[in-house]
Amino acid sequence: MRCVIARFPFELTKSGVLDSMKGVKPEEITSESVIIGRRAYPVKQVGQVITRQDRRDFTAGEVLRAMTKLGFTCHVLPRSPAPLPASDPLQHASAALGAPTGA
Repeated sequence: MRCVIARFPFELTKSGVLDSMKGVKPEEITSESVIIGRRAYPVKQVGQVITRQDRRDFTAGEVLRAMTKLGFTCHVLPRSPAPLPASDPLQHASAALGAPTGA
């Protein structure tokens, strides 16, 4: 499959990606990941190995699209929810101490 990552064209195949990642130890996953074989790899690590480019040269989205098209399972971390509005400090302290509910 032809794909463009960091403005460079690549001919990627599922078997080629599997071969490239064989023997590569997965780094700690802190964001998006791809399941290759039985291991989960960070997307940026996979992109670096298969393209031989610096991780700063491409986005995680570019690699995610390519891996998804090749049939790999990809996981995207959900965005953190918006912070709750600040409450009254007294209410916050009462909630932390287990304020009684209704009488």
